[in-house]
Amino acid sequence: MLSEVKEHPSLLVVIVNYRTGKLTIDCLHSLVGEIQALPNTKVVVVDNNSGDQSVEQIETAINSQQWQDWVTLIPSDYNGGFAYGNNLAIRPALASADKPDYILLLNPDTQVRSDALKYLINFMNEHPHVGIAGSRLEDPDGTPQRSAFRFPTIWSELDSGLRLGIISKILGPKIIAPPVSDSTCQTDWIAGASMIIRREVFESIGLLDEQYFMYYEELDFCLQANRAGWSCWYVPESRVVHLVGQSSGVTLTKERPKRRPKYWFDSRKRFFVKNYGWLYAVLTDILWLTGFCLWKIRSFFQRKADNDPPYLLQDFLFNSVIFKFTN
Repeated sequence: MLSEVKEHPSLLVVIVNYRTGKLTIDCLHSLVGEIQALPNTKVVVVDNNSGDQSVEQIETAINSQQWQDWVTLIPSDYNGGFAYGNNLAIRPALASADKPDYILLLNPDTQVRSDALKYLINFMNEHPHVGIAGSRLEDPDGTPQRSAFRFPTIWSELDSGLRLGIISKILGPKIIAPPVSDSTCQTDWIAGASMIIRREVFESIGLLDEQYFMYYEELDFCLQANRAGWSCWYVPESRVVHLVGQSSGVTLTKERPKRRPKYWFDSRKRFFVKNYGWLYAVLTDILWLTGFCLWKIRSFFQRKADNDPPYLLQDFLFNSVIFKFTN
């Protein structure tokens, strides 16, 4: 399963845009220096049927900046979600005569710091047993964001709903988001905002699961890779600015997030049912709901600020596996 290490490996960067044309152009600007340092790098921008001026804006930028040699734009006439958009670029690349050695999934709301891609490539070259690696994501001021995670369990779902310090401490090894590491380390999965994948991983497990519209698809992909024997690593030397939640508003961190869309709940449900079965999915729902109800009671009496998305409890219940069984 180990890959042959090339002296000058090829890299395909895939950026999926949805109504973030200006951010995508800024992301491409940040890649110019990386392209010069890694000449075997190509970029494909997929527009997921934005329906605004994104295609025209990006096309104009490519032409005016003379990026045609390394950037290709694919305007899709259908918005099938994050996995679908990435697969539009990955599928033909894997079927071509000149297959890329690595594929980097990069969000349009990112800007890469100097040598960010080079650090990822070097790490993958030096560790041929590693299938996936991710960058350190950070705010524009350099504040790190949590981007290396553990696989979710029933206990992490309880902790997510309950939010009680002593329980979080007891469940420390089970919580999804451990503290940000300053060192390169192995992890279960990493955020898809900047995720490099060895070509052989796709050959082992296939493409991203397009049944996920948005969210949980990179988690699912890392789990399938893990089950196939590929490890996943966090590489903090590769630094990428991430302007969180610009496309969906779901993961905004500087303000109260918007109401969670149905596709978020559908993706969560699909992940647990697909990978652990219906019974386990029901248990995760029960524990999250129990924990969240206790949290709401405690926050009411302690007068804690409400920073949850609107209607979170109702939306979670009505989109849960439990509700499906009782209706």
